[in-house]
Amino acid sequence: MLRYALKRFLSLLISLAVASLVIFVVIEVAPGDPASFMLGLNAQPETLAALRSELGLDQSRPERYIEWVGGMLQGDFGTSYTYRTPVTEMIGDRLWVSVPLALYALFLSVVVAFPAGIYAASRRGRAGDIGVMGATQLGVAVPNFWFAMILVLIFSINLRWFSAGGFVGWDKGLFAGLHALTLPAIALALPQAAILARVMRSALLDVLGEDFMRTARAKGLTARQALWRHGLRNALIPVLTIIGLQFSFLLAGSIIIEQVFYLPGLGRLVFQSISARDLIVVELVVMLLVFSVILVNFLVDLAYAAVDPRLRART
Repeated sequence: MLRYALKRFLSLLISLAVASLVIFVVIEVAPGDPASFMLGLNAQPETLAALRSELGLDQSRPERYIEWVGGMLQGDFGTSYTYRTPVTEMIGDRLWVSVPLALYALFLSVVVAFPAGIYAASRRGRAGDIGVMGATQLGVAVPNFWFAMILVLIFSINLRWFSAGGFVGWDKGLFAGLHALTLPAIALALPQAAILARVMRSALLDVLGEDFMRTARAKGLTARQALWRHGLRNALIPVLTIIGLQFSFLLAGSIIIEQVFYLPGLGRLVFQSISARDLIVVELVVMLLVFSVILVNFLVDLAYAAVDPRLRART
């Protein structure tokens, strides 16, 4: 297991190195100069040159890349061009919204998808299976921003059960914070729950056709007992993959939902930083999101090895 984990960790480091280079190149070649954006079109050349020197934009791109990566390795993530505050402070404040929102949405997705997928697999071809698959098809097809607006219309404007937007802060209490994130979490969780339910059903159906499941039934177990004792664990590998990817997607893909609900999260920060050409913030946020994706995949690989020892034997 240790050898397997070390190989996966080396792969993680290589992926991060490649990702940092790609992120820097893609963002740096984007049109627009941060200094010109900050000073306006009528800025004097001397003032523009002084600001570019202050921001470090007068250096060559390879030098700026090395300085950026070196700073990250030392824990120095730079200062925002626009707000002149450390980027870590800006991101840290937003993480307290985006991470709980992603975890909340993932929790709702799993709570809905697991029972739905198991129920559909246990009733293959019957009315229950058809109903669940029809509901999941609808869940995948409905855009989450449209669903978010419907939730606001019903539960905020008509019923007045939830606020239409904004975040009260965790200092108001856990319940108040979760209450403010409930509608955004539901809007994010809908398509993910639909996808996860379909994957769970498909994985269980594949496992139910295996020889060891027929052997379990031949030993006297009922279909339900065989499913819960032997089928569910063996069907978890593809499901774990989707859950890991879903968390990363929920963390990185909440830009539109945060705009709909006016949440001060990472998605809204990226949108504002792109509009202001605050490149240092955009680069670090994107790098953080890529790191979360790679880290989650690393943890999923370790979970694979824990669930299926055959994976460790192949290394």
